Amino acid sequence: MAANKQPRKPIFSLQSSLSTTLFFIVLFTIPALLLLHTPTTSICTTSSSHVKTWFGDLRAAEFAWNRLVFAGNKPPLVNLKIAVFSRKWPIGAIPGGMERHAHTLHTALARRGHQVHVFTSPPLDHTTTPMISQAINDQTPLIHCHDGEPGRWRYNKAWEQFQEENQREPFDVVHSESVALPHWLARHLSNLAVSWHGIALESVQSDIYQDLARRPGEPAFNKTGVIPKVLNEIRFFKNYANHVAISDSCGEMLRDVYQIPSRRVHVIVNGVDEDDFQEDLKLGYEFRSKVGVPENASLVLGVAGRLVKDKGHPLLHEAFSKLKDKHPDVYLIVAGSGPWQNRYKDLGSQVIVLGSMNPSELKAFYNSIDIFVNPTLRPQGLDLTLMEAMMSGKPVMASRFPSIKGTIVVDDEFGYMFSPNVESLLEALEVVVTDGAKRLAQRGKACRNYAASMFSARKMALAYERLASSHVLLNDLEVEIAA
Repeated sequence: MAANKQPRKPIFSLQSSLSTTLFFIVLFTIPALLLLHTPTTSICTTSSSHVKTWFGDLRAAEFAWNRLVFAGNKPPLVNLKIAVFSRKWPIGAIPGGMERHAHTLHTALARRGHQVHVFTSPPLDHTTTPMISQAINDQTPLIHCHDGEPGRWRYNKAWEQFQEENQREPFDVVHSESVALPHWLARHLSNLAVSWHGIALESVQSDIYQDLARRPGEPAFNKTGVIPKVLNEIRFFKNYANHVAISDSCGEMLRDVYQIPSRRVHVIVNGVDEDDFQEDLKLGYEFRSKVGVPENASLVLGVAGRLVKDKGHPLLHEAFSKLKDKHPDVYLIVAGSGPWQNRYKDLGSQVIVLGSMNPSELKAFYNSIDIFVNPTLRPQGLDLTLMEAMMSGKPVMASRFPSIKGTIVVDDEFGYMFSPNVESLLEALEVVVTDGAKRLAQRGKACRNYAASMFSARKMALAYERLASSHVLLNDLEVEIAA
């Protein structure tokens, strides 16, 4: 077809043409900006007034399953026999985060009617009798402690116990807490799911932040052998059939860096027992009085967990040492033990150091503070303390890392974030002091609502149950999501 070479007459004047061009730019740019602003992985907001159905095989979903609305009032799709490999089990001792997660999750699953067998090391407390002979119908996990030194994990002995029980009646699902079950054994289990609470690449990132935060004269972290360890993990991770990531960012790392196929990576955020962590103002006031917080304190900060370097305590110690002199009516309650315990004590009467606390005591601790501070230097970590504080109706202040920003402080109303350095943390603390206790209490209400919808033990258990059931039923799944 011949081209029309006759000159076209202008339809609009230059001014009209410019106006039309600007109109279409605005018309198409605003929706595009709105689309870019909306996170593609956001399945729900803090409001659950609208519910729709998400169709498909849930195992292919890349968002956190906690965003789903499961039918918790219905019995399980199928009753499962579940094997759990955990290096430790919280019997007669103050547990760490991983043990608390395992205990909360599998106790909730047992209450749902599943047969849960836990294979673990002997308890450290010699006065405590392991619950090996406990009946399954008690709705609690059945604990199998292998022989040997208390607290020392011997996977080979636990594996022997597992095989013996598996021969009696095969397990439907096997769950390994991190590398409790080595990959050379795990590669033979097609029904295995491994939950990652920490990986070598995260350790490298944490070392970088710790080195940046170290004081003059302190030794740098040892870089020897770190990268080979990451490479080794990338190579053997593929031997695990299914991977459970505890945050959206951890899921992305397993898919993008560790090159695990998306269908084998499932994001299920840890949950906490909603009965153990609730708002109780009276309990909080009583605890304040008990530990020595003056009645005229204008603001009470709280931190809990292991008092070690990678949890960011060098940052908080230095930042609060500067804050307290300017604000003598601001207090910090420290719950936990570790190398930084005595250093906090050296800061004077505005810092109240309590030492390690049992989970049953933490409810009072959370209710006594105005805001919870988590200065962690672990970029992929997602400490249970953040969820416990929010479930207790407290806002949080935390390091600006993808795991926390994408899962915990997903709304500015939920708290405050800072870069992992003293200057940024001190600046955030000053903002909190300016906002005051009344404003923090308002934020705490929003935190409680969000945590109840995302971080409950029941929600976590239902998500794991759905994952486990999918490998038994092998059918496409249909679930509701809040939108």
